[in-house]
Amino acid sequence: MSAGGAAGFARPRLGLSRCLELEACRYDGARIPSALVRKLAPHVELVSVCPEVAIGLGVPRDTLRLVRGGGGEVRLVQPATGADLSQRMDAFAQGWLDQAPPLDGFILKYRSPSCGPGDVRVYAGTDRSPVVGKAPGLFAAALLARRPDLAVEDEGRLENARIRDHFLTRLFAMAALRALADAPTMARLVAFHARYKLLLLVHHQALMRELGRVVANPRGQAVEAVCTEYAEGFARAMARPARRVAHVNALQHALGHFKDSLQPAERARFIELVDAFVARRVPLAAPLAVVRSWCARDEHPWLDGQAWFEPYPQALVEMRDSGKGLEY
Repeated sequence: MSAGGAAGFARPRLGLSRCLELEACRYDGARIPSALVRKLAPHVELVSVCPEVAIGLGVPRDTLRLVRGGGGEVRLVQPATGADLSQRMDAFAQGWLDQAPPLDGFILKYRSPSCGPGDVRVYAGTDRSPVVGKAPGLFAAALLARRPDLAVEDEGRLENARIRDHFLTRLFAMAALRALADAPTMARLVAFHARYKLLLLVHHQALMRELGRVVANPRGQAVEAVCTEYAEGFARAMARPARRVAHVNALQHALGHFKDSLQPAERARFIELVDAFVARRVPLAAPLAVVRSWCARDEHPWLDGQAWFEPYPQALVEMRDSGKGLEY
């Protein structure tokens, strides 16, 4: 575990658009409050950036927009001055990414022409032109191209409980994987895969099995090569959101560990609880809590140690919801 993380968790290194909570550097001189960033701050190492200030624009500044060029390329322009800032932004983005420390995730500014990760309006021209599409901002585009493995979201989408849960799960999982890569051994990799097996199951069962074969290392590769192959597959698996049916599969798998210790009434009550989860009458936390209580009673260390039960610190679980709900 990295130093300074919450108990049992590696400390993620999180990139952040600096206008979110940290500094009044938005184009209009505002600082954007973010309850999520405040909640995360004690648990992560923040690496902040404001690309627009970094390329020499002031605070406040004339607005930027994305414009579709004649060849179909997306350009970053400042309509008030007519300046095309595309090359400056791209050069900064590549240089910043070259020098940035290893990151586990990034929270970007929603719809920013520099930082928006995918929902930024693209205009036909600089003046009173119609919207002709959407694209990532130029800094975000460089980030996504360079680091497709990262957990990346904007603060707007993170208001949704399911998206936020997936982001935090990926963020802390990638931090744990980075901690493993800092001092790789086959024993540590085997232990890591054992701890993340059920979490991988609910995100991508096929890749969970494939990663098990990687860990078995049938070709006898060096540990560094095995860890590199494992990391690529792990990142792809965690990029897929968990599904409700996959959680049910994992709950049934967990139930099998207690087939000799449960009373018929206990088993029946648990199945009713899983059915209630399927019907969206209770949250996933309800059947998970029952399984963990059984683990404590019957001493199942492998099952009790699964990251699936607590993929990120409990202090982050109680954040406010947008009202859209935690739906799988």
